[in-house]
Amino acid sequence: MSDIAEAAQVSLATVDRVLNRRKGVKTRTVRRVLDTALALGYVSAAEHARLSRPRPPNVVFLLPMGGNPYLRLLGDRVRAVAQSKSRDEAQVRCFFIESFDAKALAGAIRHHAAWADGIAFMAIDHPLVREAVEEVSASGRRIVTIISDLQHSLRDAYVGLDNQAAGRTAGYLLGRFCRARTGSVALVAGSRNYRAHAEREMGFLGLLEETYPGLRVVGMREGHDDREENYRHAMSLLEQNADLAGIYNVGGSSDGIGRALREKGRSDDIVFIGHGLTGDTRRLLIEGIIDAVINSDPDMLLASALRIFEDLQRGDIANPAALPPVKMDIIFRENLPPALSVGGGPASRGIRRPS
Repeated sequence: MSDIAEAAQVSLATVDRVLNRRKGVKTRTVRRVLDTALALGYVSAAEHARLSRPRPPNVVFLLPMGGNPYLRLLGDRVRAVAQSKSRDEAQVRCFFIESFDAKALAGAIRHHAAWADGIAFMAIDHPLVREAVEEVSASGRRIVTIISDLQHSLRDAYVGLDNQAAGRTAGYLLGRFCRARTGSVALVAGSRNYRAHAEREMGFLGLLEETYPGLRVVGMREGHDDREENYRHAMSLLEQNADLAGIYNVGGSSDGIGRALREKGRSDDIVFIGHGLTGDTRRLLIEGIIDAVINSDPDMLLASALRIFEDLQRGDIANPAALPPVKMDIIFRENLPPALSVGGGPASRGIRRPS
């Protein structure tokens, strides 16, 4: 390496950065170092070709901290991928930040832009976040929103469900499953600050109004994806609405609502629709407390986001903003996938690439 540094007229540190595919070296310097290494016999022609390809991106995932089981599962998947990646694949890091805090998210986006070529995060649709995205995008960083999108921003792509369609699907299922054509139904969300939750609510309300006008919505409660808050909201709804026929949990931590239904003995006569197939919703499905779970496979979501970053780095993708939504799965008790695929199964040892 010292011989390469001397012949290429660069520092030893620069040679190390080039051979280990670290960022911060000009393209022409990379080419000179690699050509010198090939001429001196330090690398083979095949290694020279591999190292000459565009460096794989450094990618940071920013996820909300808290009790949402689906987001914890996704974080586990990201960290498993981070530990298994080779130097020829995207280098991945994952950080949990304060939930529902736009200022904290905006600060994290700016902070991690120093290392990352690309940043993926569950967006809070707030001016502070949009301003941070515009700032780091202008500096050349790639931005991908996951699960929940931003409006009017410079992000490169969104990876997640069509959330309005997910809400309409929940409304359709709840209306079809209800034994009575009249009664009250309730929604519990994490926070309307997440555009995903607002869009799901919009789709749900629209479907009910169009198709099941006899089902009266008694309001939206924000549980901040906290099982204890969700439990208290569900208990209040059960006590205040004798004709309650259904509950749609727009966000996570469905086990809090399930606990209230179990304690009140109402799981047989109230239709319960939730999101995210995790350990808690799996148990609720098996017990017959939750009727259906709308899910997006975290492995496929992660693989799609990483593929977008890699394609953007190579310039292989013309319009990432036009990519289709992530596939929506509807899980019932009778079509549950094997337990190993939820929360730490084979997928945690690697990532399935989308076809």
